[in-house]
Amino acid sequence: MPDDPPGAPSSRWSYRLVANSRAEPESLWPLIAEVERWKQWSFLTRSYLLRPGSPEPNGVGALRRLAVGPFGSTEEVVAFEPPRHLGYEARRGMPVRRYRADVVLEEDTAGTRIEWSGSLEPLVGGTGPLALAYARGFVERFLRAVVRYAERGVPI
Repeated sequence: MPDDPPGAPSSRWSYRLVANSRAEPESLWPLIAEVERWKQWSFLTRSYLLRPGSPEPNGVGALRRLAVGPFGSTEEVVAFEPPRHLGYEARRGMPVRRYRADVVLEEDTAGTRIEWSGSLEPLVGGTGPLALAYARGFVERFLRAVVRYAERGVPI
């Protein structure tokens, strides 16, 4: 849905996805925060640091590459609050402008509530719904995959 004020032309679109996992936040955090781990649990074939953050290698300022074969994106970590919040912005490789996503982990009685939200501006006017469906579709797959991977070995 557009994020612009009422009456303004639509330019910014956003999504918010929520999932629950029986795994604890401390188990989920490294899977999401450590880019090298993404290829273990997702459909990505390559995931690595292009530039470390400071003071944490995967922290603020880290430049990450996530790809399937030759196609992928480069993202910069802009928020890093272990084990609860990771924020990142796309720098290259996505068919949108100003893409920002945040992953928030909240402990609950059954394990962890995961909220993955993002916002973007389409490159071409009128393509907001398509750009949003593209980004949201990837994130839905990531969210399902990380929950499934994290819950392996967690008692029911």
